[in-house]
Amino acid sequence: MAEKKTPMQEFTKGILRENPVLRLVLGTCPTLATTTSLESAIGMGLSAAIVLVCSNIVISALRKVIPQKVRIPCYIVVIAGFVTVVQMLVKAFLPALDEQLGVYLPLIVVNCIILGRAEAFAGKNRVLVSALDGLGMGVGFTAALIVMGGVRELLGSGTLLGFSVLPDSIAPMTIFVLAPGGFFVFGMLMACANRLAERKGKPKATLGCMGCPLAETCSSAEKAACANLKEGK
Repeated sequence: MAEKKTPMQEFTKGILRENPVLRLVLGTCPTLATTTSLESAIGMGLSAAIVLVCSNIVISALRKVIPQKVRIPCYIVVIAGFVTVVQMLVKAFLPALDEQLGVYLPLIVVNCIILGRAEAFAGKNRVLVSALDGLGMGVGFTAALIVMGGVRELLGSGTLLGFSVLPDSIAPMTIFVLAPGGFFVFGMLMACANRLAERKGKPKATLGCMGCPLAETCSSAEKAACANLKEGK
């Protein structure tokens, strides 16, 4: 049986212990695509965090009303509504950021972190703890993107938030703002997160049920679905 967590533990777990990017290995596509600069990384992280918290609250509040058989479509509708609001606000007040994020801003709708928290947590828990879970996961996602975006912009462009940081004598390494550099930084950050987890007696980040901290709360049907997905069935 899963250990019951305090509200503070529900919030802090997503920052490092169950970081959605570095520990659960979720949201890899937007992580790699939007971290070519620190500005776009912050924008994507905050946008996803807002949607995550708001959708968790609404889904948790409606968890006893939403029919079990149509819960996933209902979750997607709720998430899509908040994504539309965030996208319209970004377009209205931060058009430059909207242009940087491009298609990845509306694609928050299908971000597996947000839908995963709705299915695994918000749909089964009270509003307050669901809000804290969403906030913690959002902070963890944003923090991972900020670190990646900062490292890639600094080493790849020699700037941070558009301001020149590296001295003229040091030439930036353009590869860090390209896809190979993104994978390299992502791998190094995952290695650091695994190392910190090992020191605290936690398992390494792995794909599948064995590496998921929520495995104990999953039903047999959910575990079977995960196994079939992993096998390509």
